[in-house]
Amino acid sequence: MSSTTQGATPYYFVPNPSRHPAMAALGLFFVILGASQWINGHDWGKYSLAFGLLWWLGVLYQWFRDAVHESEGGLYSHRIENSYRWSMSWFIFSEVMFFGAFFTALWWARAHSVPALGSLDNALLWPDFKAVWPSLAAGATASPANIVEPFTTMTPFWLPTINTALLLSSGVTLTIAHHALRENHRGKTIAFMWMTVVLGVIFLCVQGYEYFHSYNDLNLKLSSGVYGSTFFMLTGFHGFHVFVGMLMLLFITLRLMKGHFTAEHHFGFEGAAWYWHFVDVVWLGLYVLVYWL
Repeated sequence: MSSTTQGATPYYFVPNPSRHPAMAALGLFFVILGASQWINGHDWGKYSLAFGLLWWLGVLYQWFRDAVHESEGGLYSHRIENSYRWSMSWFIFSEVMFFGAFFTALWWARAHSVPALGSLDNALLWPDFKAVWPSLAAGATASPANIVEPFTTMTPFWLPTINTALLLSSGVTLTIAHHALRENHRGKTIAFMWMTVVLGVIFLCVQGYEYFHSYNDLNLKLSSGVYGSTFFMLTGFHGFHVFVGMLMLLFITLRLMKGHFTAEHHFGFEGAAWYWHFVDVVWLGLYVLVYWL
């Protein structure tokens, strides 16, 4: 059992046995089962996938609700906050490794795979192949057998540059909101948090239009060779992370409007802010390496 040192705050809070981990795992089971069966031609898989997602989201809602009640009930001491800080730090580190693998795949394709395919050793097998990146010139689509349809690469102007300005601006508004919270200016905090959420939503809308433009006007698709696969892999996963970060900031904003967090204790806010700034930094690397080089 947890012992207490001051008032009702435990020395180290130990929650009661919970059904949430098992229920979340059950939902993910139906997600994986449904997805695997759907892509293999079984129509019932999509219903299993939808059921699993709804179940999983319902469990997460209850799980997070319980955690919020515990926090607002004064059950979390500074030791719990420290454990949350370490947990969020390791989570962001795992995300750095996640994107590091994708950036490495892009570098390996450009610096090693494509030049190797254009070497003298492969000249007899692929005499029409031109080892250039990105694939702009005629006959340089890395597809002498015409497996990859001709496409145009995505330039940094103007949609990616607009998105860069949006994300950088959101980082500024989030920082202003954080400083306002530390100064106990709740109204200012909420206003700038809503600005941050709106900027995140606009970013996702612009990226959606960018994908529409790439598919319909540039013929740039996921199947457009190694360039298309790395482009959509990096930008798509980053867009998903922006979506997750935007949801985190939205929920934090709603909690702020309910009176949660204080100037001294607001790690829920800080954890979401860490994640959002991480997403900003990843985009800057992506903007340079994918769109400019």
